[in-house]
Amino acid sequence: MKILIRNGLIADGSLNKPFKGDILIEDDKIKKIGALDEGAEKIIDARNKVVSPGFIDTHSHSDLSILLNPYNEIKIRQGVTTEILGQDGISMAPLPRKYISSWRKINSAFNGDSEDINWEYKTTENYLNMMEKRGVGLNQGYLVPHGNIRLEAIGLENKKASKKEIEKMVQITKREMEGGALGLSTGLIYFPCAYGDTKELIELCKVVAEFHGIFAVHQRSEANDIIESMKEILTIGRESGVKIHFSHFKVCGKNNWKYIDEIFELLEKAKDEAIKVSFDQYPYVAGSTSLGVILPPWVHEGGRMKLLERLESKLNRERIINDIETGLPGWDNFIEFAGPDKIFITSVKTKKNKDIIGKNLIDLGKLRGKDSYNAVLDLIYEEENLVEMVDFYGLEEHIIKFLKRPEQNICTDGMLSDSPHPRLYGSFPRILERYVRKEKVLSLEEAIYKMTKKAAETFKLDNRGEIREGYFADIVIFDLGKIKEKGNFIMPKEYPEGIDYVIINGNIVLENKKYNKILAGRVVRG
Repeated sequence: MKILIRNGLIADGSLNKPFKGDILIEDDKIKKIGALDEGAEKIIDARNKVVSPGFIDTHSHSDLSILLNPYNEIKIRQGVTTEILGQDGISMAPLPRKYISSWRKINSAFNGDSEDINWEYKTTENYLNMMEKRGVGLNQGYLVPHGNIRLEAIGLENKKASKKEIEKMVQITKREMEGGALGLSTGLIYFPCAYGDTKELIELCKVVAEFHGIFAVHQRSEANDIIESMKEILTIGRESGVKIHFSHFKVCGKNNWKYIDEIFELLEKAKDEAIKVSFDQYPYVAGSTSLGVILPPWVHEGGRMKLLERLESKLNRERIINDIETGLPGWDNFIEFAGPDKIFITSVKTKKNKDIIGKNLIDLGKLRGKDSYNAVLDLIYEEENLVEMVDFYGLEEHIIKFLKRPEQNICTDGMLSDSPHPRLYGSFPRILERYVRKEKVLSLEEAIYKMTKKAAETFKLDNRGEIREGYFADIVIFDLGKIKEKGNFIMPKEYPEGIDYVIINGNIVLENKKYNKILAGRVVRG
């Protein structure tokens, strides 16, 4: 049908100053923009409201949940109309039949697990087809994960890939890019991705570059070794020609904040060399991931069952504690850079340990009547390494420095859990409330650009991310004076205020703050 949005302040996604005008939507596209005198079945009065393109979440973990609950109201209520799945090198596809059981356990730390889907889809193309058949509430793009590629070619073994194995991974990457992936992702602190070396990644990224795709990377270090880590990724970009995108870019730990200026120098040098670099960021001084990352790399070798076996040994536990206290080269030691008092448990698998949700590792030790190290090792063992955490790593001034960089766009990186990081519900409203309206770090047009057009261009989402005639009608209408993130680290599951309408592909999904249960999204293929 035809929808006419009248009298709004249009922030069109470009860096142009917002302007007052009307927008005519016909079917799934924006038909006209200007001072319009048109008839329409639906007229929306956007007087005193901002009308912008739908927000694009470039780092999402809805990979499994979108098959179980395709509506994704959590994201839609904060104005997100498109999200990018397949992050951190560990996701749903490709997935060879013989590895389904073991991979489900690894993937569950990022995306959950369920018996309610058929796991025998094998490839990215089939996974996207399954998503498309079930329908999606908002637009979904997918990155093929490095860990899944390595799984199919090598398995879970900790080894350097042979020439023949790299050739196999190259062919898998090509197949998955042809199957609709937007690019390649990796998480080089997670296993099996961490087993891959620079040469392996260069060869895979050459394929991605041929398809004009992107390489989204959780780099090997966001802490002590961040400079060498960044140099590795920039070498991959230089040698392969691929576009680099640093996921959830940050510097962790007060001992490493001194590197921020050097990091910016590396970004400038990359620009001078014509290496294409971008990054996304969630606007919080705390991150969130699996609690298992506090364990040294050798504990993870061979997968989750081997990890649990190692925790049964007193000698192994002593070695783990020693490695945490003394550090290991090339490993991001979360307890060192955040501190046990700044790491909080947010999700567990069993009812037995629900009492420790919201507690830090010091509190955990006190509650269990033992030292914090053994208390946390017991917890990981009892919960089969299915524990999530929030870790406080930085300062507000650093958030602002990264936010103002031209390479930056916004993301959530939110994982569904009992007590999720508030970014899952509030990243985009937080930017508008805090950094536009209150602190004026960004102008309205700068913020909207980073949430929309910048993200769309980065991931080559054609005809999205901008209010322009002929583009898909993904639109958010909000009150800048009232928009507000409601959630926090104590009560994160709160929908934001101030977003009145969300339109996806010409369908009104949120109307006067009421959610209409419509599968309005599309699967966006590379």
